Amino acid sequence: MEFNVTFDRPQDGPQSGPLTVGWFLTQDKGAVMFDAPERVVFRQANRTHAKSASRCPAVIQLESRYFMVKCPYDLHIGFKRDEKGRGQLVNRLGTASPVRANKLGELLTLVNEAEWRYPDRPTVQLSLPYCFIADELCYVTQLSAFMHYRKEPLPGTIFGGRFPLNVWPRPLMWAFEWHEPEKDIILKRGEPLFYCQFEGMDPSRPVQVVEAEKTAELQAYLEKVSGVVNFVNQSFSLFKAAEAMRPARLLTPKPKP
Repeated sequence: MEFNVTFDRPQDGPQSGPLTVGWFLTQDKGAVMFDAPERVVFRQANRTHAKSASRCPAVIQLESRYFMVKCPYDLHIGFKRDEKGRGQLVNRLGTASPVRANKLGELLTLVNEAEWRYPDRPTVQLSLPYCFIADELCYVTQLSAFMHYRKEPLPGTIFGGRFPLNVWPRPLMWAFEWHEPEKDIILKRGEPLFYCQFEGMDPSRPVQVVEAEKTAELQAYLEKVSGVVNFVNQSFSLFKAAEAMRPARLLTPKPKP
């Protein structure tokens, strides 16, 4: 799919310098809990030997192109069916849970069983406020944190996704397909939850991620494109309409303190 909108560009041209991606939180409530996305870098790796993998240009290139979003919550969730066979989430931490029971339902959702891809694999969604934006063609790919080792593997796989964030900014959720629902989902605050990869027109350009201001123009555009998945089956068919409504500039980097 091609996009023809001419966005504001730096004076030295659209393809110069790094591809700049902005991140922001769609809501400020509890913002202190949500860490900024971080580039995947293994700082403590052995770099003393000339042939160490941590000095391999191919390895460095790969790692530098992924940005990590950390889990903001401590969760220990089980799955069961009630006496009528309906699926339910179980808070295994009970009263010891850092997340209050009345708030857990606002964060974590068991998707309607009719929408599961497989009848024996429940789908769970964790709501998050992370959103990304760019002022030139840029696709974001969300995928599992495959370079980070988990001592207790998750009992399933995450739903990845890929879309052009320059015309379709939307908050990313963590969606999980529960392959072994007899095993619990254990998420720990501060651990990698998922990665994001950003792709522009030129794959050789480096990527920088900066915190973005929630300007009036950005908030107005978000209002125009938000929530449409509840009303249409193929939301990607709306890209052209969104492109026509998009102002020339949405990304304004937030000044550093």
